[in-house]
Amino acid sequence: MVQQSYVFDPLSSQFQQDRYTVFREVHTHCPIYKEPQVDSSGRAFTSWHFTTYEDVQFVNRDKRFVMQLKNALPAAQLPPVPEEIRVLDHLMQNIVVFQDPPDHTRTRLLLSKAFTPRLAEQLEPTIRDITHYLLQEFEPGTTFDLVRDYATQLPIFVMAELMGVSVEDRDLMKKWSTELTRASDHKPTKEMLATANQAMIEFRDYFRDLVHDRSRNERDDLMSGLIRATYEEGRMSEDELLGNSVNLVIAGHESTASMIASSVYLMIQHQSQQELLRAQPEWMGSAIEEVLRFETPIQLRHRKVAEDMEYKGHFLKQGDSVTGWFAAANRDPNVFANPDQFDITRKKNPHLAFGYATHFCLGAPLARKEGAIALQTLFDKYAHLGLVDERVEWAPFPSRRVLKELNIRVS
Repeated sequence: MVQQSYVFDPLSSQFQQDRYTVFREVHTHCPIYKEPQVDSSGRAFTSWHFTTYEDVQFVNRDKRFVMQLKNALPAAQLPPVPEEIRVLDHLMQNIVVFQDPPDHTRTRLLLSKAFTPRLAEQLEPTIRDITHYLLQEFEPGTTFDLVRDYATQLPIFVMAELMGVSVEDRDLMKKWSTELTRASDHKPTKEMLATANQAMIEFRDYFRDLVHDRSRNERDDLMSGLIRATYEEGRMSEDELLGNSVNLVIAGHESTASMIASSVYLMIQHQSQQELLRAQPEWMGSAIEEVLRFETPIQLRHRKVAEDMEYKGHFLKQGDSVTGWFAAANRDPNVFANPDQFDITRKKNPHLAFGYATHFCLGAPLARKEGAIALQTLFDKYAHLGLVDERVEWAPFPSRRVLKELNIRVS
């Protein structure tokens, strides 16, 4: 049995202030961290934290790790779902991100027919138009909050276009999405889960109304395609339709907004990299990949252990939980040379920002396209980007890397 003395706490003030220093310490002292836990029914289990690139790949690849606890434990050992989060729990089990095979395989196949690299290319003119529209009121010499006015707005507009929903409802979708993402954070509180449950109810009802309308007035959009798969072809249940519609909006804008904001912040912080990219825009694709590695938007994913196993001297038991830290893996010195250096010309960059194996993000091509266009449009319009205040504040979410705001001065 491997012994540990180091304490890894993602809720600590040290982690909130500088999580990458903490990741370096974990890599050195305890790359696989063991944390005793007790669930709501009193069942004792272990929560494992995997932080190296090799280990995070392993937990995302090996079929003995599953997404849903019901696929890891006998029904009699499952803790009861509290009444106040039953809608949230039920619909999350119908979302492809949280499904296991064979449901995951079937649902992902349906969604993958829409989320293709070709889709990103088709949407490129629309994305460019939206970026110009969002920046039209911010002439050189002005200041604005890039998070609120640009990074958050662009993906919402794109998802509204893709799903065929009203752009006027974007603030509502943003509110629900934010509340729901907190439910998948590290150790969410009962209050966070209850708030997310209510958000899920409202989001579900919103899409149910939209589905009924679109069933009568079919369009050439993703929502109409999903409706056909549900009601005409019978390959998706109504709960899967509603749950995945919610997830598409959340996944389609939360992480992309974080990536766009981080890209601007990093370019301001690393002027030599910005100057290189402006002079040689052919590095844009590589720059986006480095942003994703350096400030990974989704920092972790959870899995359940479906059978007893031994791994690197650790004994993982059926029903244990494993957290794979993508952000820590993306700073692993055994994989990335000078991992704490921001380098847009990095030759080897197999980051895990979009996940790995069967749960690799379907929207990756679209997110990359949005990030590249968003940054290039800023470069084209403004010769200089600067911070109004050198101090920035990151949201205190262990599972996300989100700037609260980014007030910039453009000229």
